[in-house]
Amino acid sequence: MKTAAKASKRLYHSKSVDLWKLSSSFLLATAVAFGSSAWAAEQAKPATDATKAANDALLKELPFNDKTSFELAHKGFIAPLPSEPIKGANGNMIWDPSKYSFIKEGTEAPASTNPSLWRQSQLINISGLFEVTDGIYQVRNYDLSNMTIVEGKEGITIFDPLISSETAKAALELYFKHRPKKPVVAVIYTHSHVDHYGGVRGVVDEADVKAGKVKIYAPKGFLEHAVAENVMAGTAMSRRASYMYGNLLPPSETGQLGAGLGTTTSAGTVTLIPPTDIIEKTGEKHVIDGLTYEFLYAPGSEAPAEMLYYIREKKALNTAEDSTHTMHNTYSLRGAKIREPLPWSKYLNEALKMWGDDVQVMYAMHHWPVWGNKEVRDQLSSQRDMYRYINDETLRLANKGYTMTEIAEQVQLPKGIADRFSNRGYYGSLNHNVKATYVLYLGWFIGNPATLWELPPEEQAKRYVDMMGGSEAILKKAKEYYDKGDFRWVAEVVNHVVFAEPSNQAAKNMQADALEQLGYQAESGPWRNFYLTGAKELREGVQKLPTPDTASPDTVKAMDLDLFFDYLGMRLKGPEVADKHITINLDFTDLKQQYTLEMVNGVLNHTEGLLAKNADAKLTLTRDTLNKLMLKETTLKDAVSAGSIKVDGAEGKLEELMSYMDTFDFWFPIVTP
Repeated sequence: MKTAAKASKRLYHSKSVDLWKLSSSFLLATAVAFGSSAWAAEQAKPATDATKAANDALLKELPFNDKTSFELAHKGFIAPLPSEPIKGANGNMIWDPSKYSFIKEGTEAPASTNPSLWRQSQLINISGLFEVTDGIYQVRNYDLSNMTIVEGKEGITIFDPLISSETAKAALELYFKHRPKKPVVAVIYTHSHVDHYGGVRGVVDEADVKAGKVKIYAPKGFLEHAVAENVMAGTAMSRRASYMYGNLLPPSETGQLGAGLGTTTSAGTVTLIPPTDIIEKTGEKHVIDGLTYEFLYAPGSEAPAEMLYYIREKKALNTAEDSTHTMHNTYSLRGAKIREPLPWSKYLNEALKMWGDDVQVMYAMHHWPVWGNKEVRDQLSSQRDMYRYINDETLRLANKGYTMTEIAEQVQLPKGIADRFSNRGYYGSLNHNVKATYVLYLGWFIGNPATLWELPPEEQAKRYVDMMGGSEAILKKAKEYYDKGDFRWVAEVVNHVVFAEPSNQAAKNMQADALEQLGYQAESGPWRNFYLTGAKELREGVQKLPTPDTASPDTVKAMDLDLFFDYLGMRLKGPEVADKHITINLDFTDLKQQYTLEMVNGVLNHTEGLLAKNADAKLTLTRDTLNKLMLKETTLKDAVSAGSIKVDGAEGKLEELMSYMDTFDFWFPIVTP
């Protein structure tokens, strides 16, 4: 166990940039509290006969008569969520528990929804406070994730305090209404995604953490990955997240059903308190509030920094997000580094090895628990085999010469895996996980030189449309395919018309109709959201709605200087400054750290521990002053006047350097040029 004091020396340049950098890509979803005006022009169409047939076929393939999951999801129920919505100080909606009330348990799936996804959405909507086992409780569906509370000797330990401080506070209040009010003595972050730490200030006071009254445990690498994931590709990743989580869609039978992993994301205040204690390796044991915790360090599984843990006295295993009631993403459609299914599989096997003979209950940070030793072993081994199969079968076919798309069309999970609802692709999907595995090992190039130097989409589209006889001929033929129910092809071919002729609304409408039907058929929540949001954007255009400011003081403090300077380098307008040269020295007196920034050849280099001899300027300042500059709590001029910054040399060089930083428009088009 190591202190995380060093890791907490972080910093982030915020509000002057595009505001989409922090924590995890869930941040877009957390803060897009779009009003009903974003949905007013919805023009959803009914499911076609082809879509109805496709959905009806699935009813015959899967064991929908098995109600075990519903029994488990209700087990241990103590109290429902309060019916009142959670609102912010300005009346902004943070969480509305009635938002998905149209999804009624026991009802048949509407024609416009995949029946398997409808079933999953019914299960996720079973909400409230639940007892997992003696002394372990969960609040479910007060955010995308679950918040778990473990009663110990002196107080309670909270696991993964949701996305927003407001929802986490409400979850704790619900628990206290039905259980003794004891102090929070520890918090455990299972991994580095924002829905597992963002609400921490709703359950603990940082002063108690600093005083040693509350410990915060996290896996090695947590702070680095929690802050860094969205920095370098933050705008693109978060714009795509608006598709993935269906933030622009109304919750309805023809709109958003949820995300498969949970209903949706809260839109409150994202916070972060750095961990005090770091779990570094598998097998570590810690006594926390009188209970014995054993940890399995699982980096590079569902998150870059992740861990599973076992409470020996409770015979209770928490699998974080490595085993839930869905096939997870080995690649997130919002955009992220690819996750490796082989180590993921091995971590689950290791969990079986370590605790399989003893465990009596398994619970995760999403969905509902599994009770019984045999049942837990079945869940773990089935998902272990699923991720292993994705890895091995993809590589087997790749070694036979098949390409990414060919493999994704061929791979089908063995019936013993595929027929388990917990292995269905509600959040990830087999198709895109297989493609990700191919890219993980072999990259984007399939080996065929015809695909090595392809034209960009708009240039391709113009040529395709010309070769196919023009847009009118394409749309006429595409309508025939649409009537046959061949929506995949319609979406693909009409896309060329949309990119060749961006003002052709007839083409946009036809592609939207095809995407909509694909959304109605999708078993994956994110796939449905992508399809339906794409249809919405084609019909209505890009709506430039309010965007959230996620640059909270917590995240400013949690960003290290190295990452901050990397981020500035990414934003530099390289072509414009290729012949310019600026060198600035920075001396942080409180951190005892020095940096040289050198803009040369269109790049911004930074070197720690070095001050250039012939720099244009030297700035002497503290970390706190730089934080205030970045948060726009002060200006360079005011800081100099106040004596917070000492400048030797050309004061204007820093301002000149910052003038070369690019900014990013969040609402760039996705389905049109």
